[in-house]
Amino acid sequence: MSKFNYTDLSIPALVLLIMGMLVLPLPAFLLDVLFTFNITSAVLIIMIAIGTRKPLDFSSFPSVLLFATMLRLALNVASTRVILVNGHEGHDAAGKVVAAFGEFVIGGNYVVGFIIFAILMVVNFVVVTKGAGRVSEVNARFTLDAMPGKQMSIDADLNAGVIDQETAKRRRAELAQESDFFGSMDGASKFVSGDAIAGLLILIINLIGGLAVGIGQHGLSLSEAGRIYSLLTIGDGLVAQIPSLLLSLATAIVVTRVTTAESMTEQAGSQLGNPSALFVTSSIIAILGMVPGMPHLVFITLAALSAGLGIVALRKQTGLSAPSAAEAAASAALEQPKELEWDDLDQVDLVGLEIGYGLIPLVNPETGGQLMTRVKGVRKKLSAELGFLIQPVRIRDALSIDPDSYHIVLKGVIRGRGKIKVGREMAINPGQVYGVLEGIPTQEPAFGLDAVWIEPSQRDHARTLGYTVVDATTAVATHLNKVLRDNASDLLSHDEVQQLLDKLSAKSPKLVEDLVPGKLSLGVLTRTLQNLLNDSVSIRDMRTIVETLSEVSARTQDPEQLTSMVRPRLGRMIVQGLVDEKNVLSVMTLDPSLEQLLHNVLQQNSQVPGQSVVMEPGLAERLFGALREGAKAVEEQGQSAVLVVSPAIRPWLAKAVRYRVNELMILSYSEIPDDQAVKVIHTVHAEPKTTS
Repeated sequence: MSKFNYTDLSIPALVLLIMGMLVLPLPAFLLDVLFTFNITSAVLIIMIAIGTRKPLDFSSFPSVLLFATMLRLALNVASTRVILVNGHEGHDAAGKVVAAFGEFVIGGNYVVGFIIFAILMVVNFVVVTKGAGRVSEVNARFTLDAMPGKQMSIDADLNAGVIDQETAKRRRAELAQESDFFGSMDGASKFVSGDAIAGLLILIINLIGGLAVGIGQHGLSLSEAGRIYSLLTIGDGLVAQIPSLLLSLATAIVVTRVTTAESMTEQAGSQLGNPSALFVTSSIIAILGMVPGMPHLVFITLAALSAGLGIVALRKQTGLSAPSAAEAAASAALEQPKELEWDDLDQVDLVGLEIGYGLIPLVNPETGGQLMTRVKGVRKKLSAELGFLIQPVRIRDALSIDPDSYHIVLKGVIRGRGKIKVGREMAINPGQVYGVLEGIPTQEPAFGLDAVWIEPSQRDHARTLGYTVVDATTAVATHLNKVLRDNASDLLSHDEVQQLLDKLSAKSPKLVEDLVPGKLSLGVLTRTLQNLLNDSVSIRDMRTIVETLSEVSARTQDPEQLTSMVRPRLGRMIVQGLVDEKNVLSVMTLDPSLEQLLHNVLQQNSQVPGQSVVMEPGLAERLFGALREGAKAVEEQGQSAVLVVSPAIRPWLAKAVRYRVNELMILSYSEIPDDQAVKVIHTVHAEPKTTS
């Protein structure tokens, strides 16, 4: 429950006052107080408008303008009642303020008063109010049109790391407030124009009504009634029209303000104080003053004053542009080329997504862009599957690439490229379709499948033909997911491994304490985990990994051998994603003679320390070709391509085929749990082809 504050009663009290003036008759003394308050409030409002540095500094102005207008109109109604009821008593019937304006301001001449009132009406309604209304309308329209671009700029700065989340939130709030303000000002300007028209109508009603009341009810002559009621009516109109003009001027000042760090006075003073302009003005005024019949003294005086202001402005400008010797030396020192420091070198983003300007609508939430949301979803899904937190993806607009292109960047290096058609959808050919689609032929960026860019209206038709249809955002997110998954080991560094150890240490402190740094260094552990990720093995089960490494670390410190020792302990987790719905693992095997041949090759190469495995080119070509054909045949059967080999050759073969045979998982016999059902569905042969 909010705390009660007496200032909360100010607006209700003002509304009550307005209602009272509309209904209740007011004494002349109270009218004097309210007229004075009306003028004071108008002067206060225009002073605040002049002093604001940007329109949003006076964001309450539309509401203030509404209440000020209603207060003045209610005061007009109250004074009209007093004039019509008590006007026959004399000039003081409506109070001293109305009498002063009626007698002193217009000299007691109602014809002069009416002309002055008409001039004020023309200035207020035709010049100030109409111009302010037009500026308000244009500002509101341009502000709404510019909102998507400004929102996109905020999102781009946030993604680029230029601003933090709090700053982005504050800037979005300011953007929304700016839109609401100029929209409100567009409507508030109608209050001002309506008020000007109401002032003229009230003047006419008062004048006609006063003559009718004075002649018909109080027996006054036409000339006497005209003199009394004309002066009272015009005085009342002037005392209300002057605050109206001030509020109209305040409205124009607010809507024509250009947002700067200076107030209106400071801005105008600095820009109007132009020495050359003042000197030219002085010369022209002096020449006009020499024309016969002109008031020479006035023109010469103003010319001298303009020249004096020009001299002052020139000295001020010269003083600013001619610093002291110490200031000049300091400025020269600052202008010297700055010594290069380490802070001047920007570190590359671990993960980045560069997009052409044509793809910016995919990022902007105001235009329905969902790319940022999809990217966060990819990070969340991959982090859960791989077992460590994927770093944020920095999305940047890049003018150096094609408008419809994007680059996926890892550690400053482009690891994936693609082209997207915004507003279209991608129909992907999964391998068997039943018709041809009209559209722009392309390739699915993640897996290189044939695809067609189609109109959204063709989506249902494409699906009936067997195509897989995705939108542009999904295509980019899928490509990003594959690139990050394929390069997961590059995303894991010492920092992430230390975070994993800290998390495990919260539950098993002794286990972590015994391993690092006592038995293994952090670098060896990191390299071992990277090897597992290279083999598409999740590191979610850190407890099992650390337990295994603690047991085998006494035998070796080699990350490759440690990886081979950890994999069998993770066998059940590795296999679970490869079995079918009947929990059967369908595998490929090598022909026994081929497997023995590979054993012999590895054994011969292992006799020379530091030498890489050398295989006869014809055998290597036949082996990899047979593996590709076997993997394709298995996948066409709807099974995962899994090759099972002996533990001795698995590490080498897995590394050899990693970039030669896509989507082939290589397991060793020791990694398959004893209770796992296995079905051999293909045997790989690599005999040389015979010619007849």
